Amino acid sequence: MIGNVREYCLIVEGAYLSESDAEHALRDPFIEDWVEQTGHFKIHNMNEIQVTAGVTLGSLGVIMLDERLFEIASVDGDHPLTELKAKGVAEALKRQDMFDEIEVKPRDEAAELLQTDSPPPASESSDEE
Repeated sequence: MIGNVREYCLIVEGAYLSESDAEHALRDPFIEDWVEQTGHFKIHNMNEIQVTAGVTLGSLGVIMLDERLFEIASVDGDHPLTELKAKGVAEALKRQDMFDEIEVKPRDEAAELLQTDSPPPASESSDEE
């Protein structure tokens, strides 16, 4: 939680093998729309492309949580995703149809979910004696 604003994120599922693949899936449709509208794209445009009101494409980051499971959240500490903004991003992503499942969660709950869903570390047993 930043200040008195609860930070939200999106938990998405898709057939991507890495954070980089999922990041491309997030960004490419918005970049393509931008190019159709403006005729060109430069990297600084990432901070101009609006995903939803108050959220630019450049402010979103992707973290791989598990196989096919990713967190999308704000990388701008001064502008966390509120619940309303996160729901707006989720709607935009649903329209782009790049992820199979999209869920909005408070970021602290998503972190707890990751910790409790992770299998315990494999311990080395020495049954061979």
